[in-house]
Amino acid sequence: MRKTALITGATSGIGKACATILARNNYDLIITGRRIDRLQELKLQLEREHQTHIKSLCFDVRKREETITSLNSLNNSEKKINLLINNAGLAVGVNPIDQGDFEDWDRMIDTNVTGLLNVSKTVIPWLKKSENAHIINIGSIAGKEVYPNGNIYCASKHAVDAISKAMRLDLVKHGIKVTNIAPGLVETEFSNVRFYGDQDKADQVYIGMDPLTPEDVADTIWFCASRPAHVNIADVLILPAAQANSVTVIRK
Repeated sequence: MRKTALITGATSGIGKACATILARNNYDLIITGRRIDRLQELKLQLEREHQTHIKSLCFDVRKREETITSLNSLNNSEKKINLLINNAGLAVGVNPIDQGDFEDWDRMIDTNVTGLLNVSKTVIPWLKKSENAHIINIGSIAGKEVYPNGNIYCASKHAVDAISKAMRLDLVKHGIKVTNIAPGLVETEFSNVRFYGDQDKADQVYIGMDPLTPEDVADTIWFCASRPAHVNIADVLILPAAQANSVTVIRK
């Protein structure tokens, strides 16, 4: 029987790489994001290359009613979800906390924490009806330790770490596995967004070292998702070889 995965933030980076590897492994997909053109492009590509069924939903996870309405537009068959990947997330700004921007803070908290909760609260009742149901939350090394000028981003990812643990406690009785994936440096649009679209600054983050690729992280996520039903990989910290913690990176 084919399985179905729902992936938030599927238009780029880790989310897009997850959609690709799951489609390759015979999953049907529900892909979500804010950029409808990218969603449609990915949908057509994956359907063409892997002969799988792809449903795309365009909404912003920060907006609760929009999220709930969009997800509930799925038909009963599409709601038979086995795997939820809460991937939508971002960092904005690198200011010390006393110089932080309220709008940046709201954007990070509303996306990384509230958005994850908006989606999860809606989808968990469907997962309870599925066999071998699994939630994978994309956290960060920033959810394991705090680094200078990371303040609110780190706080939001610490929240994801805590929510993952809480989900595991609350949902184990329903047979739902929960995994927290905490990547270090991954070369995606992440730094471009953090530096307000300044690509030169974004490139400096990865200069002189080999960062993880979205595919590296997606491979790890697929490993977790493809374990036997009795195995749950609860928590994974994945780093490039040149990175020892959030601030220790060896550059050539």
